[in-house]
Amino acid sequence: MTTERGTWLDPLREGERGPDAKGMYMWVAVTAAPVWDIAHGRSHPLWLAWPAALAAAGLYVATTHFAFTDRRRALPALGLLAVVVLASMIGFAGNWLYLVMMLAVATGTAVRGRILPVILIAECVAALVVAVRADASLTGVLSMIWGTFTAGLIPAIIIRLWEAIHELKATREELARTAVTEERLRFSRDLHDLLGHTLSIMVVKAEAVRRLTRVDADAAAEQASDIEQIGRQALTEVRAAVTGYRGRGLTAELDSARAALADAGIKVTVRTSSVRPGPEADALLGWAVREGVTNVVRHSHASACEIGLRDDDGLLVLEIRDDGPPQQAHGHGNGLIGLRERVRAASGTVETTAPPDGGFLLRVAVPYAREDGQ
Repeated sequence: MTTERGTWLDPLREGERGPDAKGMYMWVAVTAAPVWDIAHGRSHPLWLAWPAALAAAGLYVATTHFAFTDRRRALPALGLLAVVVLASMIGFAGNWLYLVMMLAVATGTAVRGRILPVILIAECVAALVVAVRADASLTGVLSMIWGTFTAGLIPAIIIRLWEAIHELKATREELARTAVTEERLRFSRDLHDLLGHTLSIMVVKAEAVRRLTRVDADAAAEQASDIEQIGRQALTEVRAAVTGYRGRGLTAELDSARAALADAGIKVTVRTSSVRPGPEADALLGWAVREGVTNVVRHSHASACEIGLRDDDGLLVLEIRDDGPPQQAHGHGNGLIGLRERVRAASGTVETTAPPDGGFLLRVAVPYAREDGQ
């Protein structure tokens, strides 16, 4: 967890320059004005003036130091500084009025939020009251008020800008980490879909080889050749997935689905629309066909499967239905979870239902743009 101390120290560890307590210590030089009065005998009694000047300087240094390290300790120190400065201004007047500017700088450094202008205005009012009681000139009073307010506001603005820069940098780094995580999830989903489908087909064909080996050697050899071809195709698809390719497209997946279902002994009926969707919708529907057919081959125990694609008022609706035994339509497998995420990202929907007459129905609806851009 990032602490306030970490917020300030991280940029310094990275070699970046930002506001720190050292840049604020210079304002302790304002206490030279009260010391000047003490040295010329204008501040009495001396036994009280000297401790007041030293206390103001010490509390200012402590306040600005804690403002960049531990703000919980900075605020009590600021409160004590305000007491010493206001009491000294009232008691000694003269050049002691300049201490209010040092107080304003400490306030702008230690205080955050909307309460800062309120505190600065209160300090300006206190300076105004003391200056009027000391019979200061109008020009001097106005200069002191303006100097007090800006002395507190400027460091506060600089510090807030630096905090904003640091927060933006942290946000940028977090977004980069999130993007990497999302890409890893995408890659894992794509590999699952690619290999899950391909391995399912290879298992079906391997079973066919085992059955045919003793009764039809030529047919078994043909199935073994298909396994080799599918394996080579799987390697090609995995290499394509590594480079970011997300699917082979609807037409290629439908051809692969026909072959896979036929090899599994499942009768397939395909009805397609004349609409030619753009590349994104085409690839997404191809993934849906791949996932749906893989589930049919693996889990359905069906004898027939219907694949339908229709245009429904700006949506392309893909339906894959089998006639297997009744199944629970949870749809929580890794493949369907990945499919739901991809379709949701394209503003589409995925539905899985178990019709009363048995089987399983996967319905995917995605908005589309025609290949010609219409």
